[in-house]
Amino acid sequence: MGNKRNCGSNASFAKRRRKLKEGLNTKNHNEDTRKPYETTIRENEKFVQYYKMQNICPEDEWNTFLETLKTDLPTSFRITASCDAEAKIMLKLVEGVFFTDLLKGELSDEQQNSKPFCLPWYPQRLGWQLKITRKDIRGSEAYYRLHNFLISETGNGNISRQETVSMIPPLLLDVKPSDKVLDMCAAPGSKTAQLIEALYSGSNSSVPDGLVMANDVHNSRCYMLVHQAKRLNSANVLITNHDATVLPVMNLDENGHSILKFDKILCDAPCSGDGTLRKNADIWTKWSPGNANNLHGIQFRILKRGLELLNVGGRLVYSTCSFNPVENEAVVQRIMTEAQGSVVIINASDKLPGLKTVSGLSQWIVVSKDLDVYKTFEEVPEKWNTQIRPQMFPLKEDLYNLDRCIRILPHHQDTGGFFVAVMEKIKPLPWEISINQTDELIDEIKVNNYRRKPKKNKYQGYREDPFIFLNVDDPVWPEIRDFYELKDFPIQCLLTRCSVGKKKNIYFTSTSVKDIVKNNQDRVKIINTGVKTFVRCDNKSMECNFRLAQEGLAGISSYIGKKRRLQLTLTDLITVLKNPTIQVTSLDQATKDILENFGIGSCVLNMVDKDFSVELVGWKGFSTLKAYINGECRLHYLRLLGVDVSEFDVNKFKKENNEDGSEDKSEIDIDGAPGVQVNEELIQSENLNKEKQ
Repeated sequence: MGNKRNCGSNASFAKRRRKLKEGLNTKNHNEDTRKPYETTIRENEKFVQYYKMQNICPEDEWNTFLETLKTDLPTSFRITASCDAEAKIMLKLVEGVFFTDLLKGELSDEQQNSKPFCLPWYPQRLGWQLKITRKDIRGSEAYYRLHNFLISETGNGNISRQETVSMIPPLLLDVKPSDKVLDMCAAPGSKTAQLIEALYSGSNSSVPDGLVMANDVHNSRCYMLVHQAKRLNSANVLITNHDATVLPVMNLDENGHSILKFDKILCDAPCSGDGTLRKNADIWTKWSPGNANNLHGIQFRILKRGLELLNVGGRLVYSTCSFNPVENEAVVQRIMTEAQGSVVIINASDKLPGLKTVSGLSQWIVVSKDLDVYKTFEEVPEKWNTQIRPQMFPLKEDLYNLDRCIRILPHHQDTGGFFVAVMEKIKPLPWEISINQTDELIDEIKVNNYRRKPKKNKYQGYREDPFIFLNVDDPVWPEIRDFYELKDFPIQCLLTRCSVGKKKNIYFTSTSVKDIVKNNQDRVKIINTGVKTFVRCDNKSMECNFRLAQEGLAGISSYIGKKRRLQLTLTDLITVLKNPTIQVTSLDQATKDILENFGIGSCVLNMVDKDFSVELVGWKGFSTLKAYINGECRLHYLRLLGVDVSEFDVNKFKKENNEDGSEDKSEIDIDGAPGVQVNEELIQSENLNKEKQ
């Protein structure tokens, strides 16, 4: 065995000893050989040659384009638009406290030039961009507090930190509350979050009719999607793990008589990623002109499958974070050729007023990985025939309006690079079966899956627990129903992830998602769905063994009766939020009167205001009351209610300037309810500098 202490082996030790005897090993092991980090290389001659030949930007802008690519990308974020009223308050808070009052008069000249600004094309002023570096955060209390705020609200799902150009495709998809939406290559999930928000924005229901199905081929990346979806607490989301090129047709009933077609599809295809050079500088040295050739085929197959799954009259957005026309216009041209007029490209240049774009290319060149240029496929040597295909070459004439596609160049608005094509399906694709509701054709569809033999499922990663839906005969249902006075509740939309033993968590999902999960668990690997709604809370003093969960409250609130609702005044609500647990005697007299005959256990805390209403999960003890939410959520609602929460911020500047030695109040402790252990803390200083995607 080797010398494990030094992580070596006897053989290597003997080799070093022989070299030492022979005088070959002159290395001094005690010598400090560490070197400073080398400056990041942001040069690639082939990249410059290739894109100059492609004419992706005007000649007089080329130097500006290239210099911009060598600079770091600004920070950008957007305010969550799921709830219109809450989004408006958050916007006022951001513009007022943090971008006006907080940053006024204490910035250097350089920082003054990098003040936050609203993205002119993002709806309702909810998208923002700013140049902020780690040095700014360390040196300015204003920026430090702003950074803390962004981190805190990102964790709550009220703000999403997302690259500016990444926000564009979901906006162009124009999602409505009733739409069934598919995100084919969804991870890490920032665009998926936008689609979920769009589903709720403008909806009068807490559970819209539509749904978002987010899919990714990589099992490990699917859990990034789970994290994004959980921040938004949506019952209308389904996360799947499948190869996007062969996504199966979903059955909506157990007999297969009804199948799922999508109204909107986002096809953000895997690409070479050279549009992200400002964010991922290591691409400079790894970039090769042959990368796009290798990706063209899979990009086309994903786009083709997306159009097959799209309803007639539906919209699909194809996008990449690449400048390369072989991954962009060539893929679109290829599918348009095969579609034979069943698909049209929509002009997207005017859909987002204020966004600077350039038109898609109608002519481009195709090269080998050695940068050899070929004008036609006949010129391609035989050795490259497997990498360079005939469909990659442009047509002599633009027959499909490729100029309606849009390109976003970094130097126009200080962003990354992006390509977007908006497509509409106006009639069935030539190779699709004309679906008539007859048993024979339905059976043919089920067998042939639109005449495509599906690949055998190769599930990877964790083995997922089953999705078990409840019914009226479930033993836990009567106590939940009676305790919370649930009337006309869709019991069939509740599910658990355990088939035996005690149910720990019960999740709520929409009817449309429920139908997909129940009828397709054997067709596709379903990673996650539903939002946590009831949590087991074995407590002798409580009539029901399940408490409410804040995550799922919005979806089921309309079904909960008056028995477990407590109306609070604004003053009482602020008191509850600022304190871990309060004595009932410290509340207003009207509240105390209600609580005299209020049973112990989980409840709903309501506060109705003309501008903003709050609904939280609470816990009524023998003589106490508390909000059953975490510290970040407490701070969020206190901010929305206009309360100064600076006393709870972790502020290193206050600590450094604290001359009297008194402790800085930097966290809210949350005590557990009876019978439940809860120890959740506010953001700790060591987590403040973590990047959240």
